[in-house]
Amino acid sequence: MNSGKTVFRQLLEILPRHEFNVCVRRYRGEYRAKTFSTFDQFLCLAYAQLTGRESLRDIETCLNSQREKLYHVGFRGSVSRATLADANERRDYRIFQDFGHVLIGIAQRLYQNEPLAIELKQPLYAFDSSTIDLCLSLFPWAEFRKTKAAVKMHTLIDLRGSIPTFVAITTGKVHDVRMLDEVPIHEDAVYTMDRGYIDYARLYAIHKQSAFFVIRAKANLRYQRLYSQPKDKAAGIRADQVITLGTQKSKEGYPERLRRVSYVDKERNKRLVFLTNHFDISARTVADIYKQRWQVELFFKWIKQHLRIKSFYGTSINAVKSQIWVALCIYLLVAITKKTLGIPCKLYTFLQIIEVNLFEKKPISSLVAEALKQTTDSLECNQPNLFTS
Repeated sequence: MNSGKTVFRQLLEILPRHEFNVCVRRYRGEYRAKTFSTFDQFLCLAYAQLTGRESLRDIETCLNSQREKLYHVGFRGSVSRATLADANERRDYRIFQDFGHVLIGIAQRLYQNEPLAIELKQPLYAFDSSTIDLCLSLFPWAEFRKTKAAVKMHTLIDLRGSIPTFVAITTGKVHDVRMLDEVPIHEDAVYTMDRGYIDYARLYAIHKQSAFFVIRAKANLRYQRLYSQPKDKAAGIRADQVITLGTQKSKEGYPERLRRVSYVDKERNKRLVFLTNHFDISARTVADIYKQRWQVELFFKWIKQHLRIKSFYGTSINAVKSQIWVALCIYLLVAITKKTLGIPCKLYTFLQIIEVNLFEKKPISSLVAEALKQTTDSLECNQPNLFTS
């Protein structure tokens, strides 16, 4: 990357443009498009995500203020809010969804050797959902409650790098547990979920695919203990049991043995009970696997705070899904760029540096190095006695 290219352009060069064009052709994204291409639309929404633009007028004004730089970034059509609004309503969101899956594949390959926070050789995934509240009068198709609209983002995170590998966007009425039918299950992988996903038939389907789950048990769990295994009280383990489920309905759903682990979280002084079909790891590892589920909560928090998925530039289901998928593409693009360039800072810090220097003509690595050096120097100058006795 040479110094004559803007930061925005350097980021975009990492995108597999051929794969993007394949996605466009798959859904006829250029049908009757004369001046404003699908890539122009993607660039507008990507710019809005990276810089936190609040409306279509905001996007139009800010981009046109940099008009002389837009061609070199990749824009080929003029930017107007009416054209962008029409594209968001009309162009199939699945273009950005499929392109997001392309970026997921690239990110997973880059982060596949990332160490986990626990000792586990198997692939580890966390599954959960996050609700995005909407105005019912503006988004009537997303009815959630009588006076409220919402969409849910059901997300499976690969915990090696916190890469979202499966995302489904539904209305708020869709129950979380139903999405277990859609999640791709990989042999020998471990999936961790909260107790909202307790459905014994669906958990048994995971078991039959030679995969493993760790899930928090409900308080009213009825079971029969077959035998107990040695417990490590120093590690917080209060029980490690092999059980069968205790009611006829639950037995029909999951007819085989399960492992029940009771654990006391000493930091919060709270007892947690887990169910798993994994019998070859320690009880403490079972508890540690569930603790890693928090990474998916951090992902939702990060993306809601630093990208725009809580307010939308259009009100149709197509516009909402397009915006969410472009936001996910930007998250993946930043993660891919960070790994490719060997950027040492946190993802949020990297995004902060990029968003305020988007049209600067400096290599990204040099820009980040300078910003991090200035931050370090500033801390050393302003707080000389912070850690002295």
